[in-house]
Amino acid sequence: MEYLTKNYKNISIQDQNIAIVGEKTITTEKVTDFYKVAPFPNYNDFQSKSDLLQSVNSNIFIKDLKNQIGFNKKFIEVGSGTSQLSLALASGTNNEIVALDPTIESLKLGAEFAAKNNINNVKFLNADIFDNPIKNNYFDYVWCSGVLHHTQNSQEGFEIICNWLKPGGTIIIGLYNTYGRFRTNIRQYLYKIFGKGNFSRSLITKLDPYLRQVKSDKKKEAWMRDQYEHPVERSHTLDEVLKWFRKKNINFVGSLPNPALETQYQPISLMDGEIGTSSSRVLSQINMLFSSSGKEGGLFIVLGKK
Repeated sequence: MEYLTKNYKNISIQDQNIAIVGEKTITTEKVTDFYKVAPFPNYNDFQSKSDLLQSVNSNIFIKDLKNQIGFNKKFIEVGSGTSQLSLALASGTNNEIVALDPTIESLKLGAEFAAKNNINNVKFLNADIFDNPIKNNYFDYVWCSGVLHHTQNSQEGFEIICNWLKPGGTIIIGLYNTYGRFRTNIRQYLYKIFGKGNFSRSLITKLDPYLRQVKSDKKKEAWMRDQYEHPVERSHTLDEVLKWFRKKNINFVGSLPNPALETQYQPISLMDGEIGTSSSRVLSQINMLFSSSGKEGGLFIVLGKK
């Protein structure tokens, strides 16, 4: 495992070839305990590799990203959960892909799916970002979406994973947005004051756009836990992330939503680093409240190059 730091000595290999390294912080242990109960996302809808690929490729950004990555690259998904993205990006390529997550129960689901579907170029690593288990300047792509806002310190976590990126490499992070998360925060407050009983759950199910449309009870339960019962959560603005980028000498490439208020999807290859004005950046994030992103938790994506 040449991607691990040279001074790593406490490596053990579990079933399904999951490497376990290092120690976990108290906050990471808290999050790990949360996901042990119900690894997220689950594989209930996927019987085969083609099912997974069809689902992932329905996302225009992920499909674009896979084309952008191409072949002969090194990619790490930080906080991979059940590793669905890693498996989809690995399929049909010769890329070296590492799926890193602190919850071994989540990794086991991904490893089992990989073995069943003969996906052999994903390596599963059970570790904590804050233990810094990865060599500096190793990966061409570092992906970390829906993760840093569930850690003890989002910026510190970002700075650590930036070090794993090669010069010229691309980093992609997804974070809860302070503006886009506004309606979710109101629902979280209602859920808290009314308790976690049947009335509260029924109320949130009626108010949450995602819960109103999803049919699967398992998906509803997973969403309810992830959005309303998570033990560690914070949100951030694009301007905060731009400061993080500047501190680590990461060049801003683009973001979703577009900070210059472009409404049409802009392919990664055409993103030009336009950050817009302070007003347009705020408006682009407020607009998340009325988009599919706002309805699904208020996550925004930011891309940068080292």
